[in-house]
Amino acid sequence: MGGLKDELLKAIWHAFTALDLDHSGKVSKSQLKVLSHNLCTVLKVPHDPVALEEHFRDDDEGPVSNQGYMPYLNKFILEKVQDNFDKIEFNRMCWTLCVKKNLAKSLLLITEDDAFKVWVIFNFLSEDKYPLIIVPEEIEYLLKKLTEAMGGGWQQEEFENYKINFDDSKDGLSVWELIELIGNGQFSKGMDRQTVSMAINEVFNELILDVLKQGYMMKKGHRRKNWTERWFVLKPNIISYYVSEDLKDKKGDILLDENCCVESLPDKDGKKCLFLIKCFDKTFEISASDKKKKQEWIQAIHSTIHLLKLGSPPPHKEARQRRKELRKKLLAEQEELERQMKELQVANENKQQELETKLEEAASRAAEEEKKRLQTQVELQARFSTELEREKLIRQQMEEQVAQKSSELEQYLQRVRELEDMYLKLQEALEDERQARQDEETVRKLQARLLEEESSKRAELEKWHSEQQQAIRTTEAEKQELENQRAVKEQALQEAVEQLRQLELERKQALEHKENSELQEGQTQEAAPASRAEAEHPGEEHILFAPLAQCCDPVLLGEGMAFAHCVAEKLSEALRLGSHPLGRWWKLPTAEVPLKPTGVSTMGVPLAAGAAEQSPGVKKKLEMATNKTKSWKDKVAQHEGLIRLIEPGSKNPHLITNWGPAAFTQAELEEREKSWKGKKATE
Repeated sequence: MGGLKDELLKAIWHAFTALDLDHSGKVSKSQLKVLSHNLCTVLKVPHDPVALEEHFRDDDEGPVSNQGYMPYLNKFILEKVQDNFDKIEFNRMCWTLCVKKNLAKSLLLITEDDAFKVWVIFNFLSEDKYPLIIVPEEIEYLLKKLTEAMGGGWQQEEFENYKINFDDSKDGLSVWELIELIGNGQFSKGMDRQTVSMAINEVFNELILDVLKQGYMMKKGHRRKNWTERWFVLKPNIISYYVSEDLKDKKGDILLDENCCVESLPDKDGKKCLFLIKCFDKTFEISASDKKKKQEWIQAIHSTIHLLKLGSPPPHKEARQRRKELRKKLLAEQEELERQMKELQVANENKQQELETKLEEAASRAAEEEKKRLQTQVELQARFSTELEREKLIRQQMEEQVAQKSSELEQYLQRVRELEDMYLKLQEALEDERQARQDEETVRKLQARLLEEESSKRAELEKWHSEQQQAIRTTEAEKQELENQRAVKEQALQEAVEQLRQLELERKQALEHKENSELQEGQTQEAAPASRAEAEHPGEEHILFAPLAQCCDPVLLGEGMAFAHCVAEKLSEALRLGSHPLGRWWKLPTAEVPLKPTGVSTMGVPLAAGAAEQSPGVKKKLEMATNKTKSWKDKVAQHEGLIRLIEPGSKNPHLITNWGPAAFTQAELEEREKSWKGKKATE
């Protein structure tokens, strides 16, 4: 009952303070009379109108006038209060008396109803001393609860900054300052008014209405056995269920005591997440929306029953009591510390006084000692004066000696500096010389390496030069040999040309001889024997010139055969006409002309022995022609290119060499090269 009395007294204090307009602590008896009547009404306390009028008489002789309002309030109202009144209505009546005077609605982001709930929460969390304030620890607790209910994150750093700027002259905030702090949105940034209002309502239900848990669940009826959705509200000793969350239509209560229990049920009849609440006279089957809600409700109901068994208050009230006890303990420790500090301060003051006394005594003793010291000083001064004179003389002598020594020392130091400078210069010179030697050695090694590389390169170049010289000599020898061969070929060509010219000359002579013969003998006489001889020997011409094709290789002669055949035809014609010395041999019958097995004419024609015996001149010419033409095959093969030059008609493309167009084809040149290498190998 003491706790209830303290809670009621806080709300009444706000109403009394609101009636105290001049803040003097006094309120008119008429206003107190109306306040007392209203308190008795809302608290359901029976009151005697006669006693009320007696206490609030208009004169100054009544109890209220002499003793004040508190004795009457305690004796006639608070001591008679039972726990059967509506707390919300009581707080609403006190709030109505004080809100108009203290609340500035235009500056708040919350509604007046939310401000009323904050006001009630303040009375719950405030300290039990007047004027009522809420300490920073309880402010932090309340703001954390609101932030958690809004689903936000607690900004500890921001609250610490707020505490730093807190007025040191006050130990906490008044209720109107707390309402302003929550209403200005400093700790609910980013939240809309509806979210803040829902958070205030949730904290109000938990702290003031002792609502431990609430929410929608399905309940099975006892009579019709149907399932109906209800809004359940769990309090420390009862579970109430309503039609909706506005709590207007209450459908029933489930009274809880230490004998009640809660059990989980398996799913059945299409219902899931079932659990059972067993009371003394009834059993309630309830279905939660999901397994999480089911477990939360079972745990909450089990915790409530456990608190009933222990006789403990609700968790939030127990936590508030622990916080108050902790603050009292800290306050007691602080007071004890202050007491000890005061004791230490008193002890320090006593010691300071003792020290001052000792200092005074020491000062008197010091004065006497100073007097003695002065007297002794006078005596000593007289004695020291003579010693001082003597010391001055000695000092003067010493100063002279010191000056002399100083000059000597200065000279010595100057000499030392000069020697040090000289030493440094010598060191630098030595280092320069060492560096120069190193550089010289490096250059020498580099030069030696370069000389070695140059000598190796020179030897290599000389080797290359000798090889090139040898190659040049070889090339020049080959060139000279080719030049010699070319000269020989040109000479052979000249001889062949000369022979052809000689043959042409002989042909002309034969033609002239023929003409002369025709003029002398006559055309008719010569025609018959000639035709008769031709008829008798039709194949002699072919026999005469057939060996030419046999002795000359067609591959080597090539196109030169045409020219040789032309020469043979001219010679044959001269013989038939009798203009050539061989004409007489030609006119012989074929059977009478014996073949010479070893003789070969200029064109390769075999000669008859009888013709050779009859005409020694012809024989001599034939031998000469044989000697000249015995190498005809080789000459034709060697000078095929030259023969082509004098032959009319188209010519194949020439092979171009360093000395001009080649006289041989590539195949002939390769053949000649093989022949030359063979001859060189045999030599």
